[in-house]
Amino acid sequence: MAEYKYNKNVWNKYLQNRNILDDFADKYKTFLNNSKTERLAASEIEKALIKDGFKKISDVKLINVGDKLYAVNKNKNVIAFIIGKKMFNNLRILCSHIDSPRLDLKQNPIYEDGDVVLLDTHYYGGVKKYQWTAIPLALVGVVCKKNGEVVNINIGLDKKDPIFGVNDLLIHLSSTQMEKPLSKAIDGEKLDITFASIPLSNEKDSAIEKHVIKILEEKYGISKEDFTSAEIEAVPAFEARDFGIDRSMIASYGHDDRCCAFSSLEAFLNISAPLEDTLCAIFVDKEEIGSEGATSAQSYFVENTICRLIDLYLKKNKQQGDIFYNLRICLENSIMLSSDVTAADDPLFKEVSSKNNMARLGYGPCFNKYTGHKGKFGANDANPEYIAFLRNKLDKKDIYYQSNELGCVDIGGGGTIAYIFANYNMNVIDAGIPVFNMHAPMEVISKADLYETYLLYRTFLLD
Repeated sequence: MAEYKYNKNVWNKYLQNRNILDDFADKYKTFLNNSKTERLAASEIEKALIKDGFKKISDVKLINVGDKLYAVNKNKNVIAFIIGKKMFNNLRILCSHIDSPRLDLKQNPIYEDGDVVLLDTHYYGGVKKYQWTAIPLALVGVVCKKNGEVVNINIGLDKKDPIFGVNDLLIHLSSTQMEKPLSKAIDGEKLDITFASIPLSNEKDSAIEKHVIKILEEKYGISKEDFTSAEIEAVPAFEARDFGIDRSMIASYGHDDRCCAFSSLEAFLNISAPLEDTLCAIFVDKEEIGSEGATSAQSYFVENTICRLIDLYLKKNKQQGDIFYNLRICLENSIMLSSDVTAADDPLFKEVSSKNNMARLGYGPCFNKYTGHKGKFGANDANPEYIAFLRNKLDKKDIYYQSNELGCVDIGGGGTIAYIFANYNMNVIDAGIPVFNMHAPMEVISKADLYETYLLYRTFLLD
């Protein structure tokens, strides 16, 4: 019988060959640095799929066993398939999200006040607002002009670029501010970015703003009005770095949930032998704001794409059948890992940890049977039969893993996309990487957990 690998430190497994973990982590850090936004992450994922031989679904007219296919939705949502012998009887699905908390520029962001130009923002996702002041920020996104031209904006990630930031009140004048609770110390409307300070010569009114507009027109060909149809995000400007004197961890913005997205992608690549089940990897947007919208897990994009493939399959085999009925049966028979991070047990904040039920850094990927809050509201609550099925797989393959709850009962909680896919009556459970500082501009994960999660996802797909 295979040795039980539950709740054991992964590093003991790799002490003699930790280069495996370091090499995988280096590849991940490159992915992170190139994927500061969901658009950039989707682009990196598409590049990797194309390199591995995947073809766009819109370019194929027939479906064959072994085909590698993908589709991109509105540049922020990707779905990929490796067609198995059973075609669409069922799927094995990995689903992760590629959006992260940040500051978004408003539709009319530019204004001048107090001899500086600022950019008005609206924070995205669950953030501690005070963490976003006095740190270096980059501006990344797109400006879509009325003539159809799309201008890519990426200022602050290159070391030669200027950076930006949100000012905080100096300690000498902040006695009143510091008496406020953390949630009230920084107002959301004051998370505005300092952008410029030089006036345009020979101008009296709004001279600095006019200078900014001149720079934008000359360098990027965009006007102030073009920001109405822009999507620009302010993200931390620093790169992913090794963390800890032993280099055992990685510090970066965006681990939630790009560490699971990267692990899922790597698990999905380089699969060539025809398999029984069709494999599916989904990378969604908007998870951090409730999974609403066209590129989210609740979008009909996933259903529509599978319907297209079923339609092609039926036509190829000259079969008659209700596409939507086949879709429902396919999804009901499918199994899925909701590939999302979880909270790591922080020794500095033991008061919020559920004793014996918190994920530990370095102990491998973590299963969350349920998330939600208080009385499990908003949770998926995975079936124990499915958990036993997964445990058996992992023990046979010598993969370390753990399980947890998201803190003490009644203290907090959170949600993932698991419940959305469970609505199809498929078996779903959250499985991902423990994180320190989740949702902060700098999050921390273990290299051991990153690699062991990749092995979990690979085993889920192939065995």
